[in-house]
Amino acid sequence: MNVRTPESLLAAIDLGGTKIAGGLVDSEGVLLHRVQVPTPARGTEKEMTAAVTAVLDLLAGHPGWAAVRAVGIGSAGPVDIEAGTVSPVNIPSWRAFPLRAEVAAHPAVAGLPVVLGGDAVAMTAAEHWRGAARPYRDVLCLVVSTGVGAGLVIGGQLHTGRTGNAGHLGHITVDFEGRPCPCGSRGCLEGLASGTAIARTAAESGWRSPDGDTSANAVAASARSGDPLALAAFDAAARALAAGIAATATLVDLDAAVIGGGVAQAGDLLFAPLRRHFAGYAALPFAARTVLLPAELGTDAGLIGAAALARTA
Repeated sequence: MNVRTPESLLAAIDLGGTKIAGGLVDSEGVLLHRVQVPTPARGTEKEMTAAVTAVLDLLAGHPGWAAVRAVGIGSAGPVDIEAGTVSPVNIPSWRAFPLRAEVAAHPAVAGLPVVLGGDAVAMTAAEHWRGAARPYRDVLCLVVSTGVGAGLVIGGQLHTGRTGNAGHLGHITVDFEGRPCPCGSRGCLEGLASGTAIARTAAESGWRSPDGDTSANAVAASARSGDPLALAAFDAAARALAAGIAATATLVDLDAAVIGGGVAQAGDLLFAPLRRHFAGYAALPFAARTVLLPAELGTDAGLIGAAALARTA
């Protein structure tokens, strides 16, 4: 991507378990330039920090860097935006790691505002700025992938909470006697509706892939061919999501819920049972009017969202 010559740009970092991406985003939310390095997720703290530095070096070497006025970071979490730290569950070497300060210390960043947020909150900011949530003032946005992350827009403003974890729908309990969750609770939405959970539900029911693939994508392929066990696994995930979204709609009076992430790419395999179950759980009229929508920004959401976090810095 080639940078035009805008008056100002936002730099963005999207940090996940498999890749660290960087980008330059203009004031309209258009991603103009993108770089990426692998995440050394099982590496040392020093190796992880070096990977972030490498991304910043690549961005700073681009001619558009001179127009950057702020830097936004969307990171796998948990995060603590008050302390500026991250403790991604899939990056063991980073526990309460001062990522905001580390980025701010880069020579090219010196003097620029640096804003940190969780990856799902960044996706929420992106979809509200440029995507499916744009027309709405009160929105829940979910990332349904290996896990389930979420964020809230209330009254037209991103609602992060003190630590940046407001709206963390993946770890509300939707099944009192459900599976133990790594977070320490039981019956969490993530343990029922994530891609990992769909694969597990299907396997526990006796589903087997013809080629030995046990992933959620393989379950989706079987479901499309009409396999009843695969269809039931998606139905169970959709039911859990519907219960969580309906509870949130009842609590904060939502206009819409936007669902993205790898599992959402299954399309009607997820959305058809999701809408059916939502109609049952959202019994009150004000909650029932919530619109369920697929996310629009795809793989660009992380970088556009990280930039969105820094817009008002």
